[in-house]
Amino acid sequence: MTPAQHGDPSHPGPKPRLPAWTATLTWKAAVFITVMCCTLAALLGALVHVSVSDQTVGQARDLALDRLDEATEAYEAGARLGPLAGVDPPHLPDSLRRLAADGERGTMVSSGAKQPTMWAAGPIDRNRVLAVEVDYSQGARTIDGLDKAIVGSSVLAIGATLLVGAFAVTRVTRRLHATARVARRISGGDLDARVGDPMTRDPARHQDEVAAVAGALDSMASSLQRKLLSEQRFTADVAHELRTPLTGLHAAAELLPPGRPTELVRDRVAALRTLTEDLLEISRLDARSERVDLDDNWLGPLAERVVRASGTETEVVVVRDVCVLTDRRRLERVLGNLVANAHRHGRPPVVLTVDGPVITVRDHGEGYPDYLVEGGPQRFRTEGGAKGHGLGLTIALGQAEVLDASLRFTNAEDGGAMATLTLDDQQP
Repeated sequence: MTPAQHGDPSHPGPKPRLPAWTATLTWKAAVFITVMCCTLAALLGALVHVSVSDQTVGQARDLALDRLDEATEAYEAGARLGPLAGVDPPHLPDSLRRLAADGERGTMVSSGAKQPTMWAAGPIDRNRVLAVEVDYSQGARTIDGLDKAIVGSSVLAIGATLLVGAFAVTRVTRRLHATARVARRISGGDLDARVGDPMTRDPARHQDEVAAVAGALDSMASSLQRKLLSEQRFTADVAHELRTPLTGLHAAAELLPPGRPTELVRDRVAALRTLTEDLLEISRLDARSERVDLDDNWLGPLAERVVRASGTETEVVVVRDVCVLTDRRRLERVLGNLVANAHRHGRPPVVLTVDGPVITVRDHGEGYPDYLVEGGPQRFRTEGGAKGHGLGLTIALGQAEVLDASLRFTNAEDGGAMATLTLDDQQP
């Protein structure tokens, strides 16, 4: 159990992560639009609220001051004050009372016991205060209704903006997803895949950034396809052109008198013929013109035949034998290349293990180089001056793809290279 499981604060557990969908551009755009709409709605609502409130309060204040002037004239003339005016009324707010007692006139909105009221007060003789009150309930209702209208319209505006924004962003993200799918197909070997964005079909039409990316991807795929096809044609042409002179050279080598020089010549001619056949096979694999000949095959006996044909000391371990529907010739080609590579570049013991539809070939050498484990075999590549892996693993990988099987190259934890071939588990 780790320290974090014991509750050690110095080893906190993994930080919680947001769901995967929060990383999408649609979600980020929705959050951005929502925040901006809410900010804009709050700013406009505050401006409208302040403007209308100032206007409403100003009108009520002017009316209250006019009535205060009338009440002051009536008080000085000794006339009777109106019903909404009085001297030192008990409900007058204390702050306004103190202001008037100090000789100033002022107004103030107060939430009275019954309804909102606009007070206006001013000083009279003997430090007394004359005040009038004006009904402010209509103004308060106006401001309250305005606030509700602002909130409602803001919610509707935000919702409508989110719908329009989501529609626009979804169109963009859908095009981006289509471009990403095509890029993955191209990286998987489907060089005929194209985005075909509608905006790229008319060169005179203005293109957005997504169309520019899609057009660049299509151009890159077309250029890459042309180069690969050119290389494939070159490889096939070279192999075909070498075949005829090598056949004559092989026949001439057979006529040489026995001896060490003759053996060397025959060995090199055989190596050239093998290389030529490998190049032809790779050209067919690159052209994707290979077709499988399916039949029922027990993997245990097939693995033993491959080892016998290789003439190597390879241990065959059958953990669980199964009968699968596959192309025997191509499967033997894959396993033969793996066994040959293990003996050529690894160290004994070499073990071929059959465990159901999974076949592994392992040696006990230094293991595969890092580039091969990470990116798969590359033709004739060498690393650090060491001897390269030639075409054997490349052909094995290509034939495995024809069989619709998975071939992985890894290094065992206790040393040695390990190739794992996983066949279709569909039994006949």
